[in-house]
Amino acid sequence: MKIIHFTLASVAALALVACAAETPAEDTAADATAVADDATAAGTIVEVAQGNETFSTLVTAVTAAELGETLSGTGPFTVFAPTNDAFAKLPAGSVEKLTTDDKETLKAILTYHVVEGSVDAATLTTAITEAGDAGYTVATVGGGTLTAKIVDGGVVLTDAAGNTSKVTATDVAASNGLIHVIDTVLMPK
Repeated sequence: MKIIHFTLASVAALALVACAAETPAEDTAADATAVADDATAAGTIVEVAQGNETFSTLVTAVTAAELGETLSGTGPFTVFAPTNDAFAKLPAGSVEKLTTDDKETLKAILTYHVVEGSVDAATLTTAITEAGDAGYTVATVGGGTLTAKIVDGGVVLTDAAGNTSKVTATDVAASNGLIHVIDTVLMPK
């Protein structure tokens, strides 16, 4: 497997405990449309997320983990951003507990969704194709890895716990990187 090496002293970005449930097709399409309609390269990753209601839970988590300044830095970063619907798949009370009582775990989860560099969809899918059946290993700034594969024509990420998340929209531009929208929160070990 090839490994994208992305190291960053301090970083941050997204998510929580992954669930195996799938998002219905109409929800995924709505997420992709909302992101495409609202996102522009006018601001940083954080500003793009703040300007799109689809990411309000993510913005709350990034703020609680005090990672907003880092993700507003020069980067570039690539963020696999869970939508509000992705966070809604988590067990009841999970987001609240992490944002108030367990910010260190929240930081670890969020940095698991961020990679250093600007990795667009074309680059990622080429790397997956070249890696073959085993999938392409992506190193996150949090120190963990994700495995990326193409399943039914779309990119699917597998986390350390074996849960999967579909990429539902790609290459949402920001001044300091890219956002790829995902339908399930990913979880490090």
